[in-house]
Amino acid sequence: MSFKDRAIQVLMASCGVNLCIGILYAWSVFKNALVVEHGWSNSQASFPYTVSIVVLSLAVLGAGFVQDKIGPRKVLMTGSLLAGGGLLLSSISLSPLVLTVTFGVLTGCGIGFAYACLNPVVMKWFHSSQKGLVNGLIATAFGIASIYLAPLVSYLIAQYGISQSFFVLGCMLLLIAFPLACTIDNPPENYIAKLPKNKTTNLTHQNSTVDKFTETPWNEMVKKREFYILWLMYAFSSAAGLMVIANITSIAAVQADITDGAYLVVALALFNSGGRLATGILSDKLGGVRTLTLAFALQGVNMLLFASYDNSVLLIIGAGVAGIGYGALLAVFPSIMASFYGLKNYGANYGVLYTAWGSGGFIGPVLAAIAVDMTGSYHIAYQICAALMAITVCLALWLQPIRLGIIKSVLKEKHE
Repeated sequence: MSFKDRAIQVLMASCGVNLCIGILYAWSVFKNALVVEHGWSNSQASFPYTVSIVVLSLAVLGAGFVQDKIGPRKVLMTGSLLAGGGLLLSSISLSPLVLTVTFGVLTGCGIGFAYACLNPVVMKWFHSSQKGLVNGLIATAFGIASIYLAPLVSYLIAQYGISQSFFVLGCMLLLIAFPLACTIDNPPENYIAKLPKNKTTNLTHQNSTVDKFTETPWNEMVKKREFYILWLMYAFSSAAGLMVIANITSIAAVQADITDGAYLVVALALFNSGGRLATGILSDKLGGVRTLTLAFALQGVNMLLFASYDNSVLLIIGAGVAGIGYGALLAVFPSIMASFYGLKNYGANYGVLYTAWGSGGFIGPVLAAIAVDMTGSYHIAYQICAALMAITVCLALWLQPIRLGIIKSVLKEKHE
């Protein structure tokens, strides 16, 4: 098998793993069934998911350090076993404590372990000018999971019940994700990805130069001011996106008196998935920071207008824009981290940055809950999120001169 074929194989296997571990997106279906069929409170039914988000973020951080040292294969295999095993154990007893441990801790940890490895291993197989494309494809696969898993889980629960649904999903994950994980590994140490045809722009030259000469360990990365700019950008933009994602059906009920807003979830998922691929490809042409600047500005305008979305058409548009803005984060930030700090220590570096996503996952939904409890509407939450997006645009504009400074310093170092 040629290196080119092997690179494509690793990319496809990584996308397959992400399609499996996207099971987190199906929790809303389980939550509804637990409340309706088993009498759980909303707080009880939400807690396993909340725990899984926190554990996932911490697992990405830990797994990033480990995979940089021992490679991705063993970490991916462990993650697949933990995620599938957690689902299997969830089928044993439907109690808040058990599901918090099995789904929240075990499955959340497994998803984090697997998720942490895929971007760095795939980027090592492809030329730096294709970072956006491959990251966009991997992120899209994770997003597409929400499109097929929600109806699949609904069908399984209707046919077999909640416990058997956990069991079936656990078996499916183990039978598909684990074998795929066994095929994924880093390229040989002396491997150099070839420049694709028609990839000779200055931007490509700059990106590849920075990737080659800027290999920064995490303890040096956290001393640099641009890292904290990136962290704040990731946290604030995640908060805005996740605020809408977590509440879109409730928003539809409050603003447009729509009692069945499931189609909005599908619309958001479709735009979220498509936005990941589109912005990933766009970042290869414009650069990561510029692409994020456009995404932040679009999301900020959307937040300013969201309170006026009072019918199905406008809500679909709003959900779609929110999905695109959020999807851009997961497709473009990995490329930016590779460009700024290299691939040698990427797992640990991105793991540290990913704590911003966990913070945003807490800020956004909590902000929405407080706003609607206090005022009966989400208007304040929209306004705060719009302000946060304005800050991210300013941070992104501030970051671009810093980025150019890094490129110039690296080019100077190369010539010297």
